[in-house]
Amino acid sequence: MSKENKGNNKNILNGVMLNAYPDSIGAHLNDMLTMLEMPEFKDVFSLFYILPTFFNSDLDRGFSIIDYDLNKDLVTEADLKALGRLNIKLKFDIVLNHLSVASPQFQDLLKHGEDSKFKDFFIDWNEFWKGKGEMGEDGVIIPREEFLDQLFMRKSGLPILKVIFPDGTEKPYWNTFYQHIGYNRITSNDLIGIRGLSHVQAAAMSDQVNEAIEQKQDINALNFGDGNQFKSEILQIVNRNRSYLGQMDVNAKSPLVWDFYEETLVKLKSFGCSILRLDAFAYLHKEIGKSNFFNKPGTWEYLERIKQMAHKNDLVLLPEIHAEYGLHLHDEVAEQGYYIYDFFLPGLTIHALENNTNSALLKWVREIIEKEYKTVNMLGCHDGIPVLDLKGKEVDGVYNEGLLKDIEIEVIMNKIMERGGRVKNLYGASGKKISYYQVNATFFSALGQDEQKLLLARAIQLFMPGIPQVWYLDIFAGKNDYEAADKGGSGGHKEINRTTLTLEDVENGLRKEVVFGQLTMIRLRNTLKAFNGTLQIKETPESELDIEWTNGKESAQLWANLKTHIFTINYTQDGIVKSLAF
Repeated sequence: MSKENKGNNKNILNGVMLNAYPDSIGAHLNDMLTMLEMPEFKDVFSLFYILPTFFNSDLDRGFSIIDYDLNKDLVTEADLKALGRLNIKLKFDIVLNHLSVASPQFQDLLKHGEDSKFKDFFIDWNEFWKGKGEMGEDGVIIPREEFLDQLFMRKSGLPILKVIFPDGTEKPYWNTFYQHIGYNRITSNDLIGIRGLSHVQAAAMSDQVNEAIEQKQDINALNFGDGNQFKSEILQIVNRNRSYLGQMDVNAKSPLVWDFYEETLVKLKSFGCSILRLDAFAYLHKEIGKSNFFNKPGTWEYLERIKQMAHKNDLVLLPEIHAEYGLHLHDEVAEQGYYIYDFFLPGLTIHALENNTNSALLKWVREIIEKEYKTVNMLGCHDGIPVLDLKGKEVDGVYNEGLLKDIEIEVIMNKIMERGGRVKNLYGASGKKISYYQVNATFFSALGQDEQKLLLARAIQLFMPGIPQVWYLDIFAGKNDYEAADKGGSGGHKEINRTTLTLEDVENGLRKEVVFGQLTMIRLRNTLKAFNGTLQIKETPESELDIEWTNGKESAQLWANLKTHIFTINYTQDGIVKSLAF
């Protein structure tokens, strides 16, 4: 069984990719550059996936984009030139499905309402569902059950954010991901224009409103006693004074949205982008009667439009999609010639190391080889360790098996959670939890903080087909950051794996074998010609791995014992046979 890595861009195909925020090391991207310029990091990385706090954003650690200009608090043009001198190519996100409430487009909508140029840039929920449901008491259409049951949800409740227009009307806009309404304090002067309201009453009522805001009480439930006849007008003033946070779904039927995409791709190319990750693209196409997650054929049509734009800018596309293996969406995306994310590898690697078996891991590797998938793989990342992706799925009455059985996935999850991991769930339209989505933990903590397991996990990743993407914290064997996760509140589970390291932490880490060993292996993967050749999976007992890459006279072989976690890497470099033992 073999596979030859083919492609026009040898540097992209053969390189290793660093993954981090601009301020994951130190306070800004320049500190990361200081690390990359250290001799220990020479030739270690050819690519750098910089997460989207690189741009101006306000939520979800960068994935709520305000605009795609440089975040000058973290990044400078000099930093980009320095990365170019290091011959490091860049990967960025374009968040196709949504923009921040604070984006110029949504702010224009809030300011001008029906007269806004961007009125159709976002999705008016009621207009979308007009005639397909019943209007609720709160002024929001509830789609009929046959439609609502089809919707794929990322949170409980309807995916909307209600905003106030300048004329005082309230409009619900489609909001798949995060949203928050904040009420700002008022003064008696804000209420003084209400006819019949005395200065004394205005002062008392503004104090009552502000106390409710402070205590996070329901503003609409306030009782003003003898002044209740003024309640409606007071609430109008309070609502006009409220603020919003949120990731607002864009309307891909609007030509302005596609003009925006065109402008954004040109801008990202000017920043040095080579690979473009399409974040949340599967939610972009919306249609009544569909799940509104990877609707077909609409999603394919949108992808084709993006691909044409990317081709003009010489960008490699990487659509980001989380879905059960049994749904085979990864297969469909790959068949269209796109790179795919290998979200299966993290869970399969943990399964192999914890259960001393190569069976599930090699099943997936053989599929990659046979179907010639172009992949970007990982262990840890800015998000969680995927588990939903490994599951089977019933499609058209036929159950397609997953890469692991549900009980095997549950065992992995429980093991990681016993070791301090946290979970993220998905919800149905009724608000009922329907599935675990991912487990949040550092990969080192998920492995029980076992350095030998981490080294072997890294070796396995580096010998897999595809572009290896390496989370900065994993290099330094980062542990679960419970303080950061707790501080983040209900949405803080992801912060468990996002600890900012100082340059002193880096210097101290470089003295550790687990760090030095990983950097040595990553450098080999990044520089050896063998990895641009043919991959062979050799027959072994279930508790072993024997994987070899060959390219002419160059070769690299990984042999590993999955019980003891001892492994060796034998390779040729400049005609000399060398060996590493771990």
